[in-house]
Amino acid sequence: MRVLTGLFAILFFVTSCSPRLSDYTTRLQKANNWSEDEIRQIQFYTSSPISLKKQVKEGSSEIINGKIKMENGRQIEEVLIPKGTPGVFLFSPKSERYAVSFEGNGEDKFLMFGPNPKVGNRYVLLASDWDKRRGKVTYSGKTYYVDSNSAYAGLQVDLRRIRKTKVSSRVAKGRKID
Repeated sequence: MRVLTGLFAILFFVTSCSPRLSDYTTRLQKANNWSEDEIRQIQFYTSSPISLKKQVKEGSSEIINGKIKMENGRQIEEVLIPKGTPGVFLFSPKSERYAVSFEGNGEDKFLMFGPNPKVGNRYVLLASDWDKRRGKVTYSGKTYYVDSNSAYAGLQVDLRRIRKTKVSSRVAKGRKID
């Protein structure tokens, strides 16, 4: 019985400390009217995995970022961004477009996200061109392709952490006539 109680206590502690993620939407943004500086203070997370792929020049044998993958006899460079990866807002090139970085080295390693009305205006991965199977994105100044599984990968936030409000209060002591 003690073991069972101990396991429940550990489970409660672990789940209470982990973030409860909610989708980042235009509704959430407009309800809070966050400025660009305030958005920089929000910790974003990926809602699902994102896989970026690009073909390395044929006949080339260079190793980039430690990952070279063979796919149908071709060398493929792949960047994986797992579900729940933390990211930070870098800039907004235009209204409702966010450049979010998931890597600490380099300001050019970012992906663009924006609201999609097909999924409740969730901020999802944006590509310059989508066909039925893949989308074209720019990452670190290079063109990569994402598969259709990444099409609805979006941004999430920990609302409990965002909504923690610090309140400073004091009691006025009053003022008397001299």
